[in-house]
Amino acid sequence: MTIDPATANAPLDAPRRRELALALVAERGFVRVAELSRAFGVTTVTARADLDSLERQGGIRRVHGGAVPLSSPLAAERPEREPSFEEALEASVEPKRRIGEHAASLVRSGQSIILDVGTTTLQVARALRARTDLEDLVVFTNGLSIALELEPEIPRFTVVVTGGTLRPKQHSLVHPLAGSMLDEVHVDLAFIGCNGVDPVHGVTNANLPEASVKSLMMRAAARSIVVADAAKLGEVHLGRIAAIDAFDALVTDAAAPTPIVAELVDAGLAVHFARDSRVDP
Repeated sequence: MTIDPATANAPLDAPRRRELALALVAERGFVRVAELSRAFGVTTVTARADLDSLERQGGIRRVHGGAVPLSSPLAAERPEREPSFEEALEASVEPKRRIGEHAASLVRSGQSIILDVGTTTLQVARALRARTDLEDLVVFTNGLSIALELEPEIPRFTVVVTGGTLRPKQHSLVHPLAGSMLDEVHVDLAFIGCNGVDPVHGVTNANLPEASVKSLMMRAAARSIVVADAAKLGEVHLGRIAAIDAFDALVTDAAAPTPIVAELVDAGLAVHFARDSRVDP
């Protein structure tokens, strides 16, 4: 099915848009929010609302960045709950490793950084350990897994755990007390993990207490970099961390959907694409 340009440029009411969107999903097997936005001349917010309405009616299944038919194997992809740290660790392993290496390449000896909780930031920690040229690095983190990952590098690295209440699901430290230390420090770089990066709704997280701590981390840093694999682009979750223009850069992988990347760049966000350092350029 193709959209007639004349039809696409003409205003369409919601029922007609949703009828066409349903047909596109059935035909293609997967349609992105950004594609519907361009095809129908509406905002991504409106395109998402159309897909959400179709999902409530039982016509499609919403997945990362778009929608699939109910019969698609991808229909089970979108989690109905926050995944545990261990579940997230098994997803997008190679993209996260590449993102971690690229993010770690931005760090210099003598700097102080924040590593937010998360499986992508864990990969940043692993890549920092592999950087034998780094000295006198101070790392603040609210992630117990990250602190344990970096422990063997002491005293080359100084590792500071924020403190706070332990969330077993992510092995993270949140309020109360997590913000007390962050109010007292100022670091060079903050690497922030998330569950969603959207041009309109900003960077979001599935858990409100963690989203709050992430916001405080950004306030404590001279520069903030969001690290997110391609599957998180176009996603919107419960807790808002910050608007897109509050970040200095996004580090993602090469599978990032071009239309969403273009919207992020238009919103003023620098986008870095991580490549596999083990492959010759």
